Order: sequence, then structure tokens, then C-alpha cells
Amino acid sequence: MNDEPDVETCGIDELVPDGDGPLPISRVAELTGLSPDTLRWYERVGLLEEVTRDSAGRRQYVPRDLRRLTLLMRLRATGMPVSEMQHYAQLAKAGDPTEPERKQLLEEHRNRVLSHIADLHRDLEIINRKIASYRGSQRSVPA
Repeated sequence: MNDEPDVETCGIDELVPDGDGPLPISRVAELTGLSPDTLRWYERVGLLEEVTRDSAGRRQYVPRDLRRLTLLMRLRATGMPVSEMQHYAQLAKAGDPTEPERKQLLEEHRNRVLSHIADLHRDLEIINRKIASYRGSQRSVPA
């Protein structure tokens, strides 16, 4: 299995709690805000590699799984389609030779996100001007 250094070294450890034991799905659901069904689905569709299980067959998430989930959540929150997330996961599983393609995929997504942010800033400016115009019209109304 690939240790995915691109994920483990990118500084997205906010979900990884202090402590050294694996976490059950209920705790991971609590930490991520994702339902247990969604976590299982992420694994089923290949976004997460097979999560380790305990002797009773219950999923046990390790820090690497949590870092991967954090990245996936950020990609999804910024509008990356699940199909692209799956492609990224397949590339990561294939290992180091796919690093340039993974980098390109993330750069293309970053460019889409930056474009969307610019659109939001433009739209926010219009909203701010409208609010300012309402404030200006309220000053001219006698009390």
C-alpha cells in the first residue's frame, strides 16, 4: 500500500486528534460531520482505501485515513466532482509515478476555485453597493 506522502505532508491535520489509537466510525463521524453511511460510501466508491478493521470487523480509522478524509472534504466543499476525487484517489493508490498527474489535477481544481472566489467577490461588491444605497436612502428620510 502507498503511504501517500502527498497527503500526509500537506499540513491538513486538523481532524487528527491527539492520541495514538485507531478511532471507530462513530468517532470519525463526530469529528468530520459525515454520517457513518457516507464514510462507508467513501470507502465503497474508492475514495478511501480499505479501512482497517478490528477482530469484530468494525472499522478502525488511523491518522492516515483522517488526513485523507480531510483532503476529500476540502475538495468536495470547493466543488470538485466525486468522479475527479475518485480519479485522484486512483492515482494516489498507484503511487509516486502519478505525482505529476495528481499535481496537475489539483492545480486545475485550484484554478476553478480561484475563479469562483473572484466571481463571489464581484457579486459581494454588488450586494455591498446595494446595501450602501439603502443606507443612503434611509438618511434622507426625516425621523
